Amino acid sequence: MKALILAAGFGTRLLPYSAHTPKPLFPVDGRPLLDIMIRNLEQAGCRAIMVNTHHLAKEINSFIAAQSYSIPIQTRYEPKILGTGGAIKNAADFWGKQPFIVVNSDIVTDLDFKKLYKFHIEHPYPATMVLCNNDRFNSVSLNHEGFITGFQNDRSAQNNTGQLTFTGIQVLDPRVLDVIPANHFSSSIDAYRKLMASGDKIMAFIPGGFFWQDIGTVEQYRRINLEKLTDRAFGHIRPLADITPDTNQPAIKLKGDGSDRCWYRITRADNSVILADHGLRRQKATSEVDSFIDIGRHLLCRGIPVPDIRAFDRFSGLILLEDLGDIHLQDLVNAMADKKKAGRLYEPIIDILVKLSVEGAKGFHSKWTCQSTCYDRHLILEKECRYFTDAFLNGYLTLGIDFDHLKEEFSQLADKITDYSCNGFMHRDLQSRNIMMKDGQLFLIDFQGGRTGPVQYDLASLLIDPYVALPLSLQEHLLDYGMQRYRSTVSCSRKKFIAGYRHCRITRNLQILGAFAFLSKVKHKTDFEAYIPGAVQTLAQSLADTQDMTFPGLSGLLPEIQNRLARINHHGQNRS
Repeated sequence: MKALILAAGFGTRLLPYSAHTPKPLFPVDGRPLLDIMIRNLEQAGCRAIMVNTHHLAKEINSFIAAQSYSIPIQTRYEPKILGTGGAIKNAADFWGKQPFIVVNSDIVTDLDFKKLYKFHIEHPYPATMVLCNNDRFNSVSLNHEGFITGFQNDRSAQNNTGQLTFTGIQVLDPRVLDVIPANHFSSSIDAYRKLMASGDKIMAFIPGGFFWQDIGTVEQYRRINLEKLTDRAFGHIRPLADITPDTNQPAIKLKGDGSDRCWYRITRADNSVILADHGLRRQKATSEVDSFIDIGRHLLCRGIPVPDIRAFDRFSGLILLEDLGDIHLQDLVNAMADKKKAGRLYEPIIDILVKLSVEGAKGFHSKWTCQSTCYDRHLILEKECRYFTDAFLNGYLTLGIDFDHLKEEFSQLADKITDYSCNGFMHRDLQSRNIMMKDGQLFLIDFQGGRTGPVQYDLASLLIDPYVALPLSLQEHLLDYGMQRYRSTVSCSRKKFIAGYRHCRITRNLQILGAFAFLSKVKHKTDFEAYIPGAVQTLAQSLADTQDMTFPGLSGLLPEIQNRLARINHHGQNRS
């Protein structure tokens, strides 16, 4: 028994994702489709396999070369795609005298190939097509005797029992090659029509209780992956046959954050997990989903209270996490009648933050990060200062400020942070919405932006958080508490720590305003707009607290910023 796996297609229904990864290498449950198919055929007794290639052929060749299969696997490149029939004819020298299997590479199935092959060799007809019932794709007509009578909704076929779906799996006798033209694009269906017109019959094989799913679209691909990941997260692996194509997870969509991710709670029986959906992979380089997985697993191993990652698939962008409930630090603080008493909540968080900075830095790999490998001068200038200028000053306030007008001050700010940095691991978005409480225990979430850099940054981020607007007296108390805790573990003088904190507070403030402006104006997440005035007030305080005249240009913009912001708020109130 030999087999041909059809893997030459462009995967156009899966663009743009198939632009960097050929469809046969899309993973399901952690394994590429091509590998799953080869292993299934190998176990069924197949003694040689050919894979036809065209789109991203080098990727497929490299993958096969890196595997250790017990049978020979060869590829055949098609300079011009030949279609199903053309690929079969192009492999004529490979077949020999025995019937051969042809199967698409973009399907997931638990079909018994040995049983299929046995069915074919026990009847005298030149071809067997494997069919199943799928309402979306049913187009193959057959009669009561199990013979194919027509294709593509051919209503003229006589004595039909109905229409079924061709699974892309077929067994052919070598004589089928005689009706396929050489070096031309054609379909195997064209060959079957010729055979049927000359009086030959094509048999249907309709196995019961087997799983088949075409993953030719993003929706179909993600559905099967989510099913398998959810099984893994709940510790129960179902056979494929127990998964139906139209199964829907009992999922509840949760309120999103500032990113493009979607969040869901998935429940089975009395257990639940959280789904973080990053979307299908768009690039080969390290992306946010990679950072989320790698940094999250690292922090958990270092004893940091972060949610356990139960299951994930990097390519489909799906991560299933421990469910921490719905209580955020923001909810706890804003429910307090007197926020000055919030220190009892924040001191344990700062204790965790110190551990995060020290333990998180141990064994941390820069390859886990996206955007940049560390919090450096380039990141400060581009992702915080330029972000503030483009998104807030110009995009939101329409002030028309040239970045170069402030570049010197921004450069001085970046230099001071570098000079005053007490280095460790930094979360980079440590605020009240990214801290949760479950059963009295605090947890940190949204750590995918983590990298090494000044530990003062996270403390500044926590204390100037606009979602809770802590009183200045409490901020100063917590700064002193944090500095004492840090200095017991990190080599850093009091003067250096305070100076680093003051300047990190400015860059974090710039990043906050850039983000709120972008989310409000571009992403139309207008809830963030309510926090802009408070963030502007904090920026004014932060610039004043540096106690030098290093930033006269930025400070000089504050009156204009506040006036423009007042006009925007006035117009908004009139519209409402």
